[in-house]
Amino acid sequence: MQQSDAGQNRIQSFAFVIAVFVSVCFSVGFAVSSLSEYGQSGEIELDGQINPNDAAPASLVRLPGIGVGRAAAIVAYRKSFSEKAGGNSRAFQNCDDLQKVRGIGPKTVQNISEYLKFE
Repeated sequence: MQQSDAGQNRIQSFAFVIAVFVSVCFSVGFAVSSLSEYGQSGEIELDGQINPNDAAPASLVRLPGIGVGRAAAIVAYRKSFSEKAGGNSRAFQNCDDLQKVRGIGPKTVQNISEYLKFE
């Protein structure tokens, strides 16, 4: 009786391992197929250029290399700048002005410059 219980436990364990393996394979397959549908070119597509002087954080996040933290830093910088300089001054006159924001360097500015406008 004990041998048959041990054999049954072994079969159940083997079946469980097979089921987990098959589930993982399907999950990986679905993930790869869904990823292949997106971003085939690897380029970001925007409807138009973004003005960092008045863009919402959600728009800034769409820029390459700009995540939630950097978008928030851009908004905080321009708010601080307008409070110090008065209401009419623009924080960013050109792409290089974005380097005044903490966390944004020359490489980031180079990567996003084609997506920006300053009006």
